[in-house]
Parts: sequence; C-alpha cells; structure tokens
Amino acid sequence: MPSSSEAAIVVDGVTKSFGKVEALRGVNLTVEPGIVFGLLGPNGAGKTTLVNILATLQRPSSGSASVAGYDAVREASRVRSAIGLAGQFAAVDDQLTGLENIEMVGRLYHLPGEVAKRRARTLIEQFGLEDAADRQAKTYSGGMRRRLDLAAAIVNEPQVLFLDEPTTGLDPRSRIELWAVIDELAKGGTTVLLTTQYLEEADRLASYIAVVDHGLVIAQGTATELKERVGGRVLAVRLRDAAQIDPARGILQAFGDTPYVDVAAHEVTVAVGSEPGVVAEIIRALDAGNITVADLQFRQPSLDDVFLALTGRAAEEVDAELATASRSGARA
Repeated sequence: MPSSSEAAIVVDGVTKSFGKVEALRGVNLTVEPGIVFGLLGPNGAGKTTLVNILATLQRPSSGSASVAGYDAVREASRVRSAIGLAGQFAAVDDQLTGLENIEMVGRLYHLPGEVAKRRARTLIEQFGLEDAADRQAKTYSGGMRRRLDLAAAIVNEPQVLFLDEPTTGLDPRSRIELWAVIDELAKGGTTVLLTTQYLEEADRLASYIAVVDHGLVIAQGTATELKERVGGRVLAVRLRDAAQIDPARGILQAFGDTPYVDVAAHEVTVAVGSEPGVVAEIIRALDAGNITVADLQFRQPSLDDVFLALTGRAAEEVDAELATASRSGARA
C-alpha cells in the first residue's frame, strides 16, 4: 500500500451515525492512484455513506478522510475540483440533449465555454453516443443514460472518480459496455472507487477490493487473495427434498466451514478442502444419512463464497435496520 502522501484516497477511522443507526463504525482505507478499487458489500453496508463523505456531500461523525491529497472537510472545494461522481441513479436533465447535458456539467466545473463544448463532443464519441448526441435525454435507454451520466462525471478530467453502484438496473449487455468504459478510464490513469453489490463486477473490474459489512471493512485484498481465504473448493449439494436440508447441513459441516443454505433452491453450500478422497467421503456420508441428492457440484471459490465465509450470509441479504434508515432518507 502507498504512504498517505502518495495515496489517492485515505480514510482514517471514519464513523457516521444517523440517529441511533451507525452507518460507518470506524472505516480505514488507503487507495493507491490509477487503479479501480472495489468497495463490495450488500445494501445497507455503508458504501454510499462513505462515498458521500469522500465526495464532500456529508461530513463524518468522527475520523478523517482525504482525496487527491485534500482533506474532505477542511478543503472540500479543492476535493470537489479534483473528483467526478456518478451516483446510483443517472443524474441527467431529460429536457437537454446528450451534448447539452455534458456541456452544462462542464460549465458548472467552470470550464470555459469552448472547452466545455469540445469536451462534450469528445466524450459523446468516446461513450458511443454520437447518433443520439442531439436527442433529448428523455429518449435515451437506461444504458445510454448511464453512459451519459458517466461521461458528464469525467468532463473535468478528474483525478479520482466515484462510481456508486453504476450498473444497478442495467441489462447484461449495457453492464458489459459500461465495464469496458470503466476499464479504459483506469488505463488512462484515473483512480476509480467503485461500490457494488455485484460480486462478479468487483471480480471483473477491481485491482483491489475491500469487503464492507455493517459499517466496517471486514477484509481487504486482491480478488485472488480474498478467494484464498475460503481455501480449497466449494461444494454445492442440491437436494430433491427440502425436508432433508437440515440433516444434509449437519453432515456437510464435518467437511468444512459452516454451510450456507438456500432454501428456495434446496441447496446446501460449503467450502471444503482439496485433500484427495474428500469427494468419495462426502458421497458416502450423504448416502449413509439417506440424503437424496439431485445434483452435486464442485467449483473454485468466488467472491460470493468469500462474503459468505466472512459474514455467514449471502451478499444479497440486507441488514434490516440500515435498509429502514435508507428508506427514511438516511441512505447508508
């Protein structure tokens, strides 16, 4: 990790409370420049709150944060001039054309008129929106609106770009197109902090990942390093009869970590070792327990397995208290 003076982002002991709800409970992060840094966690984990603090939209309850070398509280105006932000929902003006949207944001960043126009035209081409450049944004598809929003977020050529769940709600094709754009931004030297609840997205884009749960960073590392924490392989056993889930879970627990149960899929998943013969042992144990197996699969660990191993729950399971706070306006 770089020193604080070299880092693009430094977060030191940051907390944030909304009444009795602790959205952040002492977050520490250091992000080196020029990479995609993934902030991975379920809804309500605290990801958006942290982005809002780094983007100077909220103040921390305690602790400190700096972006591009500037303190996010004491030097907020300098931070804002050095960053771009694309939030969870595309912030575009439906009545303006694509070009006008980007140009407007450029002028808000105090770019001279001709510079803003030139940047808008360049970005429209870069993001594949030439054919729709002069159409009102209200005619754009969801994927096009997302690309337009991202183009506007980098009109000032920011040192650091915050992308808060940028592909939420997009169809698979639009998501892949946006991933390609994010790749190009990082290759161009932009530091990207990406929040996501999609484990595949973090695995695909991020050079380094921090896993966040209940307002705390519970693990950090590359995707490979995090997967190694699970160890060995992952076994998924799908049962014919849901009534056999509990007996199967008890049997599988002897071969690895605490199993995870997907009741709807009649499936029990557990991380197991790589020792020779483990497959035969598991099959014999299930057979001895009169467990009727519909399907049995071994695979390499995924980031989903990492999250499960770290938290004891799947990434899509939402913390009810923080979700309630989010719906009431205190987005975590």
